[in-house]
Amino acid sequence: MAVTLVNPPGLPVIDVYRQVSVATGSKLVHVAGQVAWGEDGKTIGAGDLAAQVEQCYVNVATALAGVGAGFDDVVKLTVHVVDWQPEKMGALVEGISRAQARLGFTAAPPASLFGIVTLDVPEHLVELEVTAVLD
Repeated sequence: MAVTLVNPPGLPVIDVYRQVSVATGSKLVHVAGQVAWGEDGKTIGAGDLAAQVEQCYVNVATALAGVGAGFDDVVKLTVHVVDWQPEKMGALVEGISRAQARLGFTAAPPASLFGIVTLDVPEHLVELEVTAVLD
């Protein structure tokens, strides 16, 4: 595996991600921000943040698999949530948990969460982009 995830002493332990990733591979993979589109281009989970988060992870997994990668290769996640409020954390974590169960991964690379005003279409509530490293 090209990625090691750690929580160094002196930094808080965050349940949903590790503070640092160390990558030793030679191929850098950037996945464009994924929204809750199904393969047909229709939005999945309109109005349901957890369902859209799950679909974003499914789309990222599909993109990664297309280049021979998986979530174990991810070194950084960036999440953009429309109209972010701390009260939405439960739905965000639920969507991540459902995606992990559905896709069979537990990796928790460093992550950044940004509250934004809007995305490409009004029904999209979240966008997920990742960077991965392959051997």
